[in-house]
Order: sequence, then structure tokens, then C-alpha cells
Amino acid sequence: MKQRCAYFTTPDGVNLYFEDQGEGIPLVFVHGWTCSSQVWQKNVPELAKKFRVVTLDLRGHGNSVKSLTGHTVPQYARDIRSLIEYLALTDAVLIGWSLAGPVVLSYWQQFSADSRLKGIGLIDFNSSPLSSADWNSHRLKNFNLDAMNAGFVAMLDDPAGYAANFARRVFFREQVSEDVLRWLTAEIRKTPPWIATAIYSDYLTRDYTDVLPTITLPTIVFGANSPIAEQGLAQCRYLAGLVPDNQFVGFEDAGHILFYEQPEKFNAALAGFVIKIA
Repeated sequence: MKQRCAYFTTPDGVNLYFEDQGEGIPLVFVHGWTCSSQVWQKNVPELAKKFRVVTLDLRGHGNSVKSLTGHTVPQYARDIRSLIEYLALTDAVLIGWSLAGPVVLSYWQQFSADSRLKGIGLIDFNSSPLSSADWNSHRLKNFNLDAMNAGFVAMLDDPAGYAANFARRVFFREQVSEDVLRWLTAEIRKTPPWIATAIYSDYLTRDYTDVLPTITLPTIVFGANSPIAEQGLAQCRYLAGLVPDNQFVGFEDAGHILFYEQPEKFNAALAGFVIKIA
């Protein structure tokens, strides 16, 4: 299957990397914090047999330019809009993992009047990480700003060690192979620490919970428990329930990177959702 790898330029002059393959309903995948489009390697080949699959590296991440500006959730959403317009996509399904969940919600908030979407996917996400609400399972719950800043200091002091620890924590089981951990750590390290702290601090201080009830498109939500969010399954089930037209898919034995750990289940659920709303 032919795969297109290319760059496009955003309105503010930043070159972002994307990959595009397959034909049919467009699925646009957006990776999480400090990761890259390569996290979808167990999903794209199978899904591209039925759909057009587009993945990108967010600004500052992966193979995209390490710009010093624009590292906010709303700007990342505008970057996605620029890519959708560049590729002239319509009736797409926009899918965001982790930090990209709020990016997708910001996209809806900004462009719902002309979204170019027919569906939304949210994977193991948190709409308000600092919230004191009962549903929130983020480790920085209740505005734990001392822990937030301590985490930033730890990353700046030891970027390699921080990346390796983060890579391990996204998995459900500790028995993940060292080769996989080295691969994911290398992808994480493509995001410079100053960019990682800029976008993560912006993400932490935003609240998109009130956006969920405004979504008028069919939405599929995936959730799991992991060291990243020990009660992530319950959290995502609750957040899914705020969307009027929702489907929730839980993973009892996969972690934050559930689509990589259990690709067959994830691919089948997402494909079934897309076919249903087509």
C-alpha cells in the first residue's frame, strides 16, 4: 500500500510532518504528550485497508519542526485544522490520545460550526487534570502545583531518565520488552524538554469538561487503568457519559497505550464505530 510522507506549513510558518495512506473515510490520529505518529504503528496498516489514515507529529514532536512558539492546546488544534484543510478532508473522524483528547475538544470548541468531521475518538484522556472533581484520577488532582513543578524540574535535570520512566509507565504490565521501551523512549526524546514543559503546563491548566456535552457528533471513548491514571477506566467512562451520543470501550488488561498493547481489540472497535456512522 502506497504511503505518503510529507511536510505541510502552518499559517504561522511551522513545518509539520504527516503520513497519509489508504482510501475511504479519513481517520486523523493525534498522538499524546512527547510521543509521535509512530505510536500508531500497530493500528495504521490494518485500518488503512478500509479507511484513509492520516497521522501527524504535533509541533515540536517527532519529525516536526522544534518551534519555540505555539505550544498550547488551542494552537495544536489549529494545526490539525490546517492539516485537514491542506489535505481537503471532509467527513473525517478525529481521534486524540491522552493530551490530544483536550486538543480534539479544543478543535470542536473552535470549529464545530464547520468541523469537517463526522465522528470523534477520545483515548484514555483527561479533560481537566487539576480538577478536584471525584471523577479525576490525575496525580496532580486538587491543583497539586508543587508536584507539577517538581515534575518539570525532574525532567529538565534528567531528560533521558525521565523519558525512560515515562515510557515504562504508559504500559499496563511491567513485562514489556526492553526493545519496545528503548523505541518509545527514543520517540519521547525527540521532543525537547523545554517544549515538553511548555505544552504540558498549558494542558494542565485548561478545563474542557464543559465541551463534552456540546458535542453533536457520534463519539467513541477508550479507557484503561495504568500507572499514568490508576482509575483511568472509571474516569473515561464518566467523561464518555457526558457526550450525548457516546460509545465507551474499556480495556481491563491494557494500559495508557492500550491501542499498542491490544491493537486487535482497538482496531476492531474503531473500525466498527466508523462503519456504523458512515
